[in-house]
Amino acid sequence: MMKKVKITVLKTTFDKELADIYGVEGLKACPMLQEGQVFYADYARPEGFCDEAWKAIYQYAFALAHGAGNDVFYHADWIKTPGVAICSCNDGLRPVIFKLEATGETSDIAYTPVR
Repeated sequence: MMKKVKITVLKTTFDKELADIYGVEGLKACPMLQEGQVFYADYARPEGFCDEAWKAIYQYAFALAHGAGNDVFYHADWIKTPGVAICSCNDGLRPVIFKLEATGETSDIAYTPVR
């Protein structure tokens, strides 16, 4: 049974050195997500969540939603807390850092599969 995964925005970052070289004038930290925001996911991108960030972290959310333990992530030598993943989006100038946590809340599929 699939569970919901809590996604918390831990930090929005900005690499000024790289942005000065490669970024457009006036570039700032990510405008889409704010530190402390919380989303819940399972098989699909949460409403209001950045598409590009979702592409970068969805495999961790999917694994946690299906009960994966830390032994699945990098041979258990990554995160000390079971059921947690710390991930970031792939924006090299202004990455956003996320905490993904498995929850005990069952996820209901909100669509009818086509057969």
